[in-house]
Amino acid sequence: MIELSTNVLILGAGTAGLNARRAAERAGAEAILVDPGPWGTTCARVGCMPSKLLIAAAEAAWHARHADVFGVHCEVRVDGPAVLARVRRERDRFTGFVLDDCARLEAEGKLIRGRGEVVARGEVLVRDEAGRPTHRVRHDRGLVVATGSRTFTPPPYRELPSERVLTNETIFEQPDLPDSVLVVGTGVIALELGQALHRLGSRVTLVGLDGLMGPLRDPRVREVARAVFAEELDLHDDHRLERVEAREDGVFLRFADPDGTVHEGTWSRVLLAAGRRPHLAGLGLERLGVALDDPSRLGPGGVPVHDPDTMQVGDLPVFLAGDVTGQRPLLHEAADEGRIAGTHAARWPEAHRGRRRTPLGIVFSDPQIATLGVPHDALPDGAWAAGEVDYRRQGRSRVMNQNRGIVRIYGHRRDGRLLGAEMLGPRVEHTAHLLAWAVQQGLTVDEALAMPFYHPVVEEGIRTALRDLRKAIGRG
Repeated sequence: MIELSTNVLILGAGTAGLNARRAAERAGAEAILVDPGPWGTTCARVGCMPSKLLIAAAEAAWHARHADVFGVHCEVRVDGPAVLARVRRERDRFTGFVLDDCARLEAEGKLIRGRGEVVARGEVLVRDEAGRPTHRVRHDRGLVVATGSRTFTPPPYRELPSERVLTNETIFEQPDLPDSVLVVGTGVIALELGQALHRLGSRVTLVGLDGLMGPLRDPRVREVARAVFAEELDLHDDHRLERVEAREDGVFLRFADPDGTVHEGTWSRVLLAAGRRPHLAGLGLERLGVALDDPSRLGPGGVPVHDPDTMQVGDLPVFLAGDVTGQRPLLHEAADEGRIAGTHAARWPEAHRGRRRTPLGIVFSDPQIATLGVPHDALPDGAWAAGEVDYRRQGRSRVMNQNRGIVRIYGHRRDGRLLGAEMLGPRVEHTAHLLAWAVQQGLTVDEALAMPFYHPVVEEGIRTALRDLRKAIGRG
């Protein structure tokens, strides 16, 4: 067994872990990564990039089929194997850059392939795939936990045969598009992949709980989103499951809607998209005093309570980063958290508080969804107002035949300062950035309205919502 020593030890070599290593070295510390593989970040390998490639193909097919509104008529044929071949080809290109970095780090002795387990304070044992110990690594400063998350399988679906079950980690490896798919979930992954598969020709049904629609929390925006997506998709966002079983021809499901209407059918594949869970089991963190069995010391998802400005768990030399936090499972947030955690782990026990960026999340459905700033359910009681725009009447959106959705922007009644927004509409991946920048800069509604707006553009919809907000807070 190889004995090693370093300053900072990082469990996980994804986006958060790789950024933690760089930050630790910039802070003057030595750092070693431990990861069992497969290498390549979640975003590049099974997340952001392959899903957007599939969505791009779906959008091309959808717009071609619906071009008759412009007087353009097309015959569309979807070649499923070719679609997935391009997804994998481009995915592998993106992943290749990360793999090259990992190979270099491994050659330099800065990345160990294996599963790390804390055996004592400042000591981690690394085992190979067979469970044999290969390395003992001692570190004299902080431990960064960036082990990511795993797909959650709801109990009723755990007995299904593996060949009938897909996840975002396996769907892109299929030789062809499935002829029918039951999507379990109505969150971000479910909406993106479910709609894409539907537009590429699969028969798709989505089943969710409690009216969940992606990341939306504003009841008004969620209501509009439900209606918009239900126009296209077989959507049941608050179903009651009655029966699920594997059959020779697929997976049979019987469920009921809130009004008592019963539905049943058989689908060739089930796509599990009911969320992901932080990967903390088997790391031995309890040996450092990290309470994993005390609900009073755990946050959402069973993750130890930690300071979001330092990523530190209590006063321990343990720092969380990335999807394992269960808070903001997004690449740019993982990169920021890795940087913060790596810096503080290198400087431990010294600490300083930094400023997090304004939260920003985007769902690449059609219409797109975006959330930014203070979440709707965290707005200050009685101190906020909202302005909105209905995209059915927005000029540029009608020109493009993409006039579906609603945007609600929140502002403080006292000083007009922008707080956040929930957005459903065309190209909100771009307009959400403008609002997120405005929120982070502390702009008021008047200052935002003083910015230039061209005509005709979808950004004019944001101006309409801002004007409505100014009236709502009594500044019009």
